[in-house]
Amino acid sequence: MTPQDQNKHLLEAQDEWPLSEMKKTEEHPNITIIAAASTNNALGKDNDLIWHIREDLLRFKQLTQSHAIIMGRKTFESLPKVLPNRKNIIITRNPNYTAEGAFVCDSLEAALALAEDDPQPFIIGGGEIYRLGMAVANTIELTRVHQHFEADTFFPKIDTALWEETHREEVPKSETQTLAYAFITYKRKENL
Repeated sequence: MTPQDQNKHLLEAQDEWPLSEMKKTEEHPNITIIAAASTNNALGKDNDLIWHIREDLLRFKQLTQSHAIIMGRKTFESLPKVLPNRKNIIITRNPNYTAEGAFVCDSLEAALALAEDDPQPFIIGGGEIYRLGMAVANTIELTRVHQHFEADTFFPKIDTALWEETHREEVPKSETQTLAYAFITYKRKENL
């Protein structure tokens, strides 16, 4: 099984909680960007992930479960299907674009309005949507892969004048995982 097939299989698996259990709120106290990027900020190539890190995909599922996930059209089309037990929101410039089981809009502002009932909507990519999200997010959940990769999509540089690292868990290479990486949480400094 290729890394891309493994990624799709993990993302397709049914989650434990139904979407109807999403928490209700009038505000977005914690807009969260979630991403996996290499040391040179590579995200993907040819509309696909570059690596397969099982634990990263499981963490993504755990954190985003029962939440709204906001993504660009290309990110959505790279997925095997609408991700279950999440409110899938797609941003596209194409006014005729439709996706069964997902909400479609034309801006990040409209996407956040569609996610108004979620206290922690997640921005899940791609590169342009992450760039827009950096202006409104309060938290970044980043898996930093400790290697450089050739890519055509990149994560924006994290400005340490605006963001503070609040948690880091290093994961070394192992017999089953050839890449070292870290799970890192950043909080916007004005929110600390």
